Amino acid sequence: MNESSPYLKDDHRLADVIAAIQAMGTYKYYKLDFAAWADRIGGSTTQSTHWKMVFEEHPEFFRLDSSRQKASLVWRRQHQKLFNVDTEEKISKEEYAGLTDHGKTRISRSPLSSNELATLVKTAIDLHSRALDRKRDSRWWVAGAFGLAGVILGALIKAWAG
Repeated sequence: MNESSPYLKDDHRLADVIAAIQAMGTYKYYKLDFAAWADRIGGSTTQSTHWKMVFEEHPEFFRLDSSRQKASLVWRRQHQKLFNVDTEEKISKEEYAGLTDHGKTRISRSPLSSNELATLVKTAIDLHSRALDRKRDSRWWVAGAFGLAGVILGALIKAWAG
């Protein structure tokens, strides 16, 4: 990561990423459109453009569907679609195969466990910290450069005046 890291874009980016991880990791449906996620995460569908940008700029956590109209959490996409959103229980593959097309719309991927969520949040915090460290480390030369410029300017003034 460099200074253009998405974690350094604004003061609230880390908080937004963590909020999205929590909402997307625990909501009964694993994939929604941007307006629905904006409502779920921030309480307003008017922020859908903001959330789309967050999802696009953090592919380490989020993915868009092939039509680029819906977003999901990468880790949750690895769970099989065997979670009944009405009963909040897993079903068997055989039960899934026996469902009608309408019945299959009530099946999602299992929510993440608290340990899985904690891992993702910790990863986001670590990535943010590393981006801040790199930004600070990239400026180590500034103090030395200004000091050297001051010495040169002082020598030039002395030579000109003297």
